[in-house]
Amino acid sequence: MDKPQEECAVFAAALTKGDVARTLFLGMYALQHRGQEGAGMVTLENQRHWHVHKDHGLVRDVFHTEETIKQLKGNIGVGHCRYATSGSQQIANLQPFFLETFFGSIAIAHNGQLAQAKRLREELMRTGIGLFSESDSEVIAQFMAQPALDRTEDLHKPFWEERIARFLGIAEGAYSVVLLTQDAMFAFRDPLGIRPLCIGKIDDSENSGFVVSSESCALQTIGAQFIKEVGAGEIVRITPEGIESFRPVPQKDRLAACVFEFVYFSRPDSFLWNASVHEVRENMGKRLAIEHPVHDAHVVAGVPDSSIPMAIGYALASGIPYRQGLIKNRYIARTFIHPGDAARQKMVSLKYNILDSTVRGKIVVLVDDSLVRGSTIKNLASMFRSAGAVQIHIRIASPPVRHPCFMGVDMKTPKELIANRFESPEALAKFLDVDSLAYLSSEGLYAAVRTAGASSGLCSACFTGNYPLDIEDTVSSSKVCC
Repeated sequence: MDKPQEECAVFAAALTKGDVARTLFLGMYALQHRGQEGAGMVTLENQRHWHVHKDHGLVRDVFHTEETIKQLKGNIGVGHCRYATSGSQQIANLQPFFLETFFGSIAIAHNGQLAQAKRLREELMRTGIGLFSESDSEVIAQFMAQPALDRTEDLHKPFWEERIARFLGIAEGAYSVVLLTQDAMFAFRDPLGIRPLCIGKIDDSENSGFVVSSESCALQTIGAQFIKEVGAGEIVRITPEGIESFRPVPQKDRLAACVFEFVYFSRPDSFLWNASVHEVRENMGKRLAIEHPVHDAHVVAGVPDSSIPMAIGYALASGIPYRQGLIKNRYIARTFIHPGDAARQKMVSLKYNILDSTVRGKIVVLVDDSLVRGSTIKNLASMFRSAGAVQIHIRIASPPVRHPCFMGVDMKTPKELIANRFESPEALAKFLDVDSLAYLSSEGLYAAVRTAGASSGLCSACFTGNYPLDIEDTVSSSKVCC
């Protein structure tokens, strides 16, 4: 609820037969929760003809006609769903980026944020390269298109693996990228592994090949089998016939997978870093019930959608029955898409209705996954009061968000984060007009993730302020990440 704006979704496919656009459409549709401002596709036909279509809006609106899909011919392609950021409502910022280069045409789709985007942009412009967007993704594309940095490289050969390896060696930040060339598709992640990216395989009677997705939930949608996650600092070369893996940079001492993927961003049916997102969220709710019980409560309710497994976990651990307290209008986009607080507040009453029979005369535990700005939960608390709840106890299934993210999540400035505006949870509860408020501890969050089997190091800088890389240049860079 009232969440930070999150990075985008990447989905790509290399198939033995044509009509890749339909596969991309389904995969992007499954990843719509990660970005709702714009969508785009680039497809490649017969290794020669490129087709591009992108626009503002949801996937279903951008690709709303059969004719649009039919024009995107080819058996290999990449798609992208983008979220909204301030100052970025330009068609030029939509992805994938398509460039004509000396080495042949390329298309790039990216999820994340570069830590030194400002410096890299300046280096590119110093060489005479003009940039037509504010996006970090164009910086990556233009870097790939540069002439050789040394005389030993044959300028008539693309050597994309070497170019990607060079980028991995100098670029810090969060980036999960798909690069489409005339010969192959490449998937790669930053050496810290901050943003997710996985590979699946299609093998049925009608078609076969490989797909790349920001989340594994999209694989099930298109009938693909999960193969592997793209490793931190790994380059995977993909054709319809197979995949090859390269590890050009040394493994980092620690990884920094974004823990907010478990808290909010990812769909519950996805697996991240060997763990079920749904299971992690249930574990978070169970830990929250142990740490902050409400002994005399009648019902536990969750804020749809990502908080529901947490509320169920809280109910299981506490013995208090779980009941549906909120009805969500499925046709309203996530409230974080709306940039102003006033707009968000108006959307709350349109997006949610209270089930009076669940809450009237009851002591309610209302579980939410996180608390960022706080305006939505305040409105929901007021709606619960009006519906007749006797007491409202807010339980947040993650620690207080006190620090902005500079690795692909727009969490604004520290003063806009509600946890920094109140000296204690008790003071915040008074402001929200609820009977109590409590957060899950950092230890509880980590335990919930470990119990579910996650095998990667985590970045929790939004809770702790301990960033896994130097953020100085990032703070002064554009907020238009991808």
